[in-house]
Amino acid sequence: MAFFSFGEFKDDLGYKVVDERVWRGSAGIMLLLGIIASINGFILNNYEIIPYISGFLAINFAIGVFVNPKFSPTALVSRMVTYNQSPLWIGAVQKRFAWSLGLILSITIFVLSLQLVNDVSYFNIVCMLCLICLLLLYLESVFGICVGCQIYHGAIRLKIIKAPEVKPNCMGDSCEV
Repeated sequence: MAFFSFGEFKDDLGYKVVDERVWRGSAGIMLLLGIIASINGFILNNYEIIPYISGFLAINFAIGVFVNPKFSPTALVSRMVTYNQSPLWIGAVQKRFAWSLGLILSITIFVLSLQLVNDVSYFNIVCMLCLICLLLLYLESVFGICVGCQIYHGAIRLKIIKAPEVKPNCMGDSCEV
């Protein structure tokens, strides 16, 4: 296993893969953290915790995208929880794209939430971005629907990005790239 690699190469599949169970667990952990931040911000009007949680999620995504998703904190915890379960391999290329979108979203929330602590006028935009993030995490953790993977698939169909040579599967075999 390479230290700087997104996914593991499986000879029998011919492309890099990640474990769907670990990814869904990781999304569930991030969803729980997002709910904690949302309750503090939306209900308790305590905006101080939002930069901490969004910053943690940005670091989590950055480790996953730029280093190796195996070392991201939420994946480590998820891997411990799903240790005795057999892996369900899915393509890594579209998950990297999805996590890159998550990185952009979490960095945006982090930067705006830093402003929110001092200026409440940022609440609406932070609120909307948090709700989008929670919805995406909910869809992935509960239903196994990775919206980022679907966007990746759509970008290939629209010829915005180049199709990979080998066509990896999506979560639950919902698509072939």
